[in-house]
Amino acid sequence: MSRRGDWVYENNGGTCVAIAGADYCVVAADTRLSVGYSILTRDHSKICDLADKCVLASSGFQGDIKALQKNLAARELLYQHQHNKRMSCPAMAQLLSNTLYYKRFFPYYAFNVLGGLDSEGKGCVFTYDAVGSYERTGYSAQGTGSTLIMPVLDNQLKSPSPLLLPVRDAVTPLSESEAIDLVKDVFASATERDIYTGDKLEIVVINKAGTMREYIDLRKD
Repeated sequence: MSRRGDWVYENNGGTCVAIAGADYCVVAADTRLSVGYSILTRDHSKICDLADKCVLASSGFQGDIKALQKNLAARELLYQHQHNKRMSCPAMAQLLSNTLYYKRFFPYYAFNVLGGLDSEGKGCVFTYDAVGSYERTGYSAQGTGSTLIMPVLDNQLKSPSPLLLPVRDAVTPLSESEAIDLVKDVFASATERDIYTGDKLEIVVINKAGTMREYIDLRKD
């Protein structure tokens, strides 16, 4: 992972959050792209549409993130031609895990949250590490502001332990509008403390009606 003693990866910052509900999923990310104390752009989307009612939000090294998104888009297109349908969100979750694990010895420096609807129309969120380990949860955060946001989400949403029997659905009890308001609140708070998160917030809401996008301003300093 090193070349001539230099670290080949660069963390371009940013924060991604996803919350799953009974019939919706909210995925959000800020639009700041930075290196160290320098802001490269204030209007860079970290959210990518991948499959049927399924979006990917990524934080980390933008070169690797773009390569990963291009790889997944090509594999999804092959799936469409072979099966004559779009890939489902759980299927894309498994494909993303396989793709990351395949590169585990020189991994994509990308920390991903995949959100969407499953085949039953329920919201689903899959959270990943850099080498493909993943879990379906009710909510997740990745990126430089995740350590500020996750304690708030844990406090507000606390999903039951997956070890409890019988197994309960990994969805949050919030309504769609409540989840959107919570996402706005946690980002407004994280922006006050994390210099790599800011400028604008992109919110994608996925439900049975389709996919909707909303933008709100964050701190720009």
